[in-house]
Amino acid sequence: MTNDKELLNSSKAPEPVGLYPHARRVGNLLFLSGVGPRERGTKKIPGVELDEAGNITSYDIEVQCRSVFQNVRYILEDAGSSWANLVDVTVYLTNMKDDFATYNRIYAEYFKDNQPCRTTVEINKLPTPIAIELKCIATID
Repeated sequence: MTNDKELLNSSKAPEPVGLYPHARRVGNLLFLSGVGPRERGTKKIPGVELDEAGNITSYDIEVQCRSVFQNVRYILEDAGSSWANLVDVTVYLTNMKDDFATYNRIYAEYFKDNQPCRTTVEINKLPTPIAIELKCIATID
């Protein structure tokens, strides 16, 4: 086990929108920066329709959930961890009233075998036009 603080970036997850890594390893813990549903190499956000001014005209929370979970998986695996090693998940939703039931159903599909601690909060906006973002902590064996 190392005590070095190692910055890690995935070649598959969307590029960060600021000066931060996808993840940082400290000892046998892996801390992920906030992860959204955007696709790597593009500004395209699965399940989101924007007008010409960049405002959300419609979105599909199910498509966004599946995409953000895939992006988390990419980062975990590229960093040497795995979905099963997740120990804590913080979920940010921009519309708890309309989206929580769908998100909770999809979450249960993905986490039926591994049940990390979870906190879900509603916020009024995220830095890009998305409806969900995850902040995760995992272990590295």
